[in-house]
Amino acid sequence: MVPVKDDTNEKTIVASDTTLKKELSKTDSSPPVLVVLIGPAGYQGKQWNLQDGFVIGRAIESNIFIDDKSLSRSHARVDIKGDSIYVVDLGSTNKTMVNGQIIPPMVLCELKNNDQVKTGNVIFKYLETGNIESLTTQALFEKATRDALTGAYSKGALLEKGPEAIKRSEILNEPMSVIIFDIDFFKKINDSYGHPCGDFVLKELAKVISTKLIRSNDFFARYGGEEFVLILSGTEPKISAEIAERIRMTIQNHEFVFENKRIPVTISLGVSSKLSSDTEWAALLERVDKALYTSKQTGRNKVTQV
Repeated sequence: MVPVKDDTNEKTIVASDTTLKKELSKTDSSPPVLVVLIGPAGYQGKQWNLQDGFVIGRAIESNIFIDDKSLSRSHARVDIKGDSIYVVDLGSTNKTMVNGQIIPPMVLCELKNNDQVKTGNVIFKYLETGNIESLTTQALFEKATRDALTGAYSKGALLEKGPEAIKRSEILNEPMSVIIFDIDFFKKINDSYGHPCGDFVLKELAKVISTKLIRSNDFFARYGGEEFVLILSGTEPKISAEIAERIRMTIQNHEFVFENKRIPVTISLGVSSKLSSDTEWAALLERVDKALYTSKQTGRNKVTQV
């Protein structure tokens, strides 16, 4: 019997090689990063692409902000000189250590690939330019903080981001608004067209919001079921209401087509902005949730601002 050549396996190998080459080309251009190895909940695996003068600290305006009391407000700084990366302790209370050794304040300490940098109780790992680990850790962190179905941030990520956004708004004295919305009669969509159609609507809606309606510094998360939250940092009440109305109209006019059937989709929205008396994320979220409830009770497919 003449052996039959398995072209399928060869094609699979070629595809894998191509994919590997693409990933390696990404690695070559990946910048130096600091990755959190040990830190507060929600920070493990988070990484920052390093730039000259980046400050690590507990102050909300820090380039590498870690909300942990063991850090000084301005704990350490990253300096870049040519191809070399340095860390400098800024006179912190709980010191900065590199590979277990305390570094004196205001003295440059050059970092090498895989060095561990300890600031207070937070431990980072330094990865040099072109380290493939930076791509894999970023992918794992994104997977951990994203909703698997829609690609929006997860509820857990939102509960981390909300208090941080409140604190940033308060300290920097900048406006902040929140939009919450859900899909009108979503149960009816599932009952009439099936759950795969419901999943399609959720994914398609999130895609439209993410690609067409939010800015680079907005935070978009799936809060649960068919409910979504949008944090608008630096956004005045008037602008936030305009954004909410734009979202409402875009979703109403978008063609959701599943298995050659057009699915009518509308959303109800609540909008609110941070008041000077708002110091807790829960209070702002409760207020904007009540605005959403008003939209749903007074006709749906509308925006209510409080």
